[in-house]
Amino acid sequence: MNKILIIDDEEDLTMLLEDELGARGYGVIVALDGEEGIRLAKNQQPDLIILDIMMPGVNGFDVCRAIRDDVLCPIIFLSAKQSETDKIKGLNLGGDDYIVKPFGLKELIARVEANLRREKRSLYINAENKRSKLYFGELSIDLRGRAVKIGDRDIALTKCEYDIVELLALHPGQVFSRDHIYEKLWGYDSEGDSATVVEHVKKIRAKFAAIIPSVQYISTVWGIGYKWNKV
Repeated sequence: MNKILIIDDEEDLTMLLEDELGARGYGVIVALDGEEGIRLAKNQQPDLIILDIMMPGVNGFDVCRAIRDDVLCPIIFLSAKQSETDKIKGLNLGGDDYIVKPFGLKELIARVEANLRREKRSLYINAENKRSKLYFGELSIDLRGRAVKIGDRDIALTKCEYDIVELLALHPGQVFSRDHIYEKLWGYDSEGDSATVVEHVKKIRAKFAAIIPSVQYISTVWGIGYKWNKV
């Protein structure tokens, strides 16, 4: 049974989500403030977190910063803010998805299920792939440990960033469109935007370039998408 942590100060909403998700067989944990959310996230290690941004005191962005190094599960941000800046900020902090309030329950359930399916696909790839590590020049990818290094330096990727790196690196030279990457990682029935992929790729490139600026591991194929280079 997948365990879902809801962190939101709107008690009526958390009760509704707890009932809806519980009826679908999920184990649900609720935190009504950011501090409690941080504690439960680290202690309970949920399979997915639904995280409200606009909470008093410790807000959702602060919660994400505090837990992301220890908690690798998908994080779906909830917010009444519709600005692109807030969406990008949430994704850059390590969020995997973003839903604007008010939202439909069907949409939220679909996002939850899509993110959990993506998680299972990633675990399946790692378990089934006979190679435990991939090497591209100085860069190495540990498929079992879900870790990336350049030389002896660890690259601190978010879960979503790692999933994109793994997908591309397992198929070097193959061109993936933004939509294809989004569908592979978030699911065909997700209602998000493939622009999410662009933001994650920017972050990945910046992290790689900070260590080895002379090598471009991910190339843009203009008008199509991205490919992993055979370094």
